[in-house]
Amino acid sequence: MTRPITILLVDDHDVVRRGLRAYFEALGEFEVVAEAENGDEAVRLAEMHIPDIVLMDLVMPGMNGVDATRGVKDVSPRTQIVVLTSYHDDEHIFPALQAGAISYVLKDFRMEEVAEAVRRAAVGEATLLPSVAARVIDELRSERRDATSPHARLTNREMDVLRLIAKGMSNAEIAENLVITQQTAKGHASNILSKLQLADRTQAAVYAWREAVVGRD
Repeated sequence: MTRPITILLVDDHDVVRRGLRAYFEALGEFEVVAEAENGDEAVRLAEMHIPDIVLMDLVMPGMNGVDATRGVKDVSPRTQIVVLTSYHDDEHIFPALQAGAISYVLKDFRMEEVAEAVRRAAVGEATLLPSVAARVIDELRSERRDATSPHARLTNREMDVLRLIAKGMSNAEIAENLVITQQTAKGHASNILSKLQLADRTQAAVYAWREAVVGRD
């Protein structure tokens, strides 16, 4: 017999918790191991029961759902958090996902959709509203752009010059090494300082070593 998926219900409204418990227990494949009405209680009960899933409300008195999500993941890393809330704005979505929630579903979902989100979370699969998923993708793309290293703006030749600057070469030595004129080497060095917003070649060398642009031979 397959072990039931264990659930901790977290919501400050007793009627919501009772409704969820009745629905999940009627399905037979789930076991509600505990209920919490606030974040502090959720973390304590998660550590006690190590549930497969926490169905987490976000707005509660005391510790909110985002902090509780973080706390649950600290005491029970294997537990998956499914946020179940009425809020679908970025101010709630992103902090919850960043805190460790795997799924974000709304209270106006049909109960069978909530149950499916729990099933998916139990095997490590996320459930997000299409609109939420689109915003998450946009945010990740934005973060990736923001996180791009400044030297990604350098051309391949400028990267070659930066590596040689990091090795202490002068413009003349760089020109000889790359078979270019000293003037061209000087121009590349100037472009590098401008693009990386550095004051001089020493800063460029330090940058190259710090960012592992050049390996330590």
